[in-house]
Amino acid sequence: MSLVELIAQADERGLAASGLACLDRCVPLLGGDDLVLRPLWASLADGSGWSEGLEKARGSLGGGPGAGAGDGEAAALARRMLDAAPVAQEGDAIRLWADGCSVASLQIHRLLDPAADPAPSVDARREGGTEDMSPLVAAELRRQVTVLELLAGHGAAGLRRALDVSTEGRRVLRAVVSRRARGLG
Repeated sequence: MSLVELIAQADERGLAASGLACLDRCVPLLGGDDLVLRPLWASLADGSGWSEGLEKARGSLGGGPGAGAGDGEAAALARRMLDAAPVAQEGDAIRLWADGCSVASLQIHRLLDPAADPAPSVDARREGGTEDMSPLVAAELRRQVTVLELLAGHGAAGLRRALDVSTEGRRVLRAVVSRRARGLG
């Protein structure tokens, strides 16, 4: 099933987790530590509202130390993901946000991937066109699919594993940003 199809079928918790996971993986671009979005993950687990945690995250996340033009554009996309997060984790707003986060996160990974991605846009990747995909984009696409499948298959019990998948992706992106800042790639 394509990423677009998985998003279309996801419930509200799955959509919220999907968008949050995309944002969480991009935190290194915003200068945040690994725990800044934990209150939002906790609210998904216990079913509480995340408005307070969201406002705190918005206030504490600024722009990260980007090394080049691609990093600046990537950081701007990450900031837009955070700013666009709906206060309530329900309805059309959460679906639109999750879909937008998916596109933005793939675009961020495409901008930062030293290997060229021959696809005309990330939309082709989201719809299942994975031929000649660059490694960083391929890994991000797999993570997005995995998070949605975990939530669809396990509900709230899949949140822990979804967080683990996101943490792994954040470490990868942090390493990419660090390499670029050092001029290595």
